Amino acid sequence: MDDRTVRLALERHWAASDASDFKTEHEIYREDAVLDYPQSGERILGRRKIQESRTVQPNKKRFSVRRMIGSGDLWVTEFILTYDGIPSYTVSIMEFRDGQVAHETQYFADRFEPSPTRSHLVEHAK
Repeated sequence: MDDRTVRLALERHWAASDASDFKTEHEIYREDAVLDYPQSGERILGRRKIQESRTVQPNKKRFSVRRMIGSGDLWVTEFILTYDGIPSYTVSIMEFRDGQVAHETQYFADRFEPSPTRSHLVEHAK
């Protein structure tokens, strides 16, 4: 699978995620895909369980992709995942095999105020 095709598949995946189109969202995963959430210690095995874990969440979710970078079988997406209006800054690392995601790891972070000790050194990003 060439990089352009992977990028298009990722764009379709994230658009479906934002639209709560769970069927399309999970087409990118292999049947035996693995999803890791290191911060909570969770590992979900298989596309069916990954999809179910997301469909049972009661939160209203929105996805806003900031950037996607990658090549070959390794792709990283930085996005803002908003749960019920509260943003979480998120990184998704996807490893592809045979054109589908074999392994994904997601990291989440809350927004925080800059330290006063460096406030004179920074520009505020959007």
